[in-house]
Amino acid sequence: MTLTERQREEAARLLREAEHHVAPVDPLSALLPGLALADAYTVQRDNIARRLADGATVIGHKVGLTAAAMRQLLGVDEPDFGHLLDDMVHRDGAPVRAARYCAPRIEPEICFRLARPLRGPGVTIADVLAATNAVAPALEIVDSRIRDWRITLVDTVADNASSAGIVYGAWTPLTDAPDLAAVTVDLTVDGEHVAAGSGSEVLGHPAAAVAWLANTLAAFGTALEPGHLVLPGAMTTAPFVHAGQKIEARFGGLGPVSVTFV
Repeated sequence: MTLTERQREEAARLLREAEHHVAPVDPLSALLPGLALADAYTVQRDNIARRLADGATVIGHKVGLTAAAMRQLLGVDEPDFGHLLDDMVHRDGAPVRAARYCAPRIEPEICFRLARPLRGPGVTIADVLAATNAVAPALEIVDSRIRDWRITLVDTVADNASSAGIVYGAWTPLTDAPDLAAVTVDLTVDGEHVAAGSGSEVLGHPAAAVAWLANTLAAFGTALEPGHLVLPGAMTTAPFVHAGQKIEARFGGLGPVSVTFV
């Protein structure tokens, strides 16, 4: 790490206030030029710890930057991760207030639910599939507390990997699910088709992203636990959304999931 403890605390405070007041801030990478990746993860974990102290519970993790185009855009060669908390979950089809977010976008993903722990290093795709009891169609609400989404890797990592919400549909036992790499998705906004993709867009196989996560978390002394949910990464582009729009994703073999912003 390259920042002082006081600087990391300031970065965490800026992000907390940006989220609380729905008022994005300038990129932390510009405000604190020495911000390193280790500093950014410390900032993320500090703000998660504060939310846990306020009563939230960790229910899993999300993986970001699984698309090659996004990694190239930010000039990095691996994904990043953030935390999922119980207060980030919205019911399938339920209305969500757009005004609670700074500049929300939506990402269709295949959500994993674990039955057994995954503890790195050395976790493989086969290990992930063996530990997963069900998958579900999901929409991740991503939001940046950084003004105009002008993010670098350290900005999004500090900002909980830009994660803000999750909506998931019906669970399918993994034994009944199709090949997850071959699952396709069609994303619509107000009935208009806006994007399509497949599970292979996520590091070649969504379970590869979960394996990467388990192995990366090992360096932080953390494991994926039974019951945890994992969002492995977007299968399409992430369109901006706003009040008055209904977003629906239809996944081949897994079914639909939707959310309406009000």
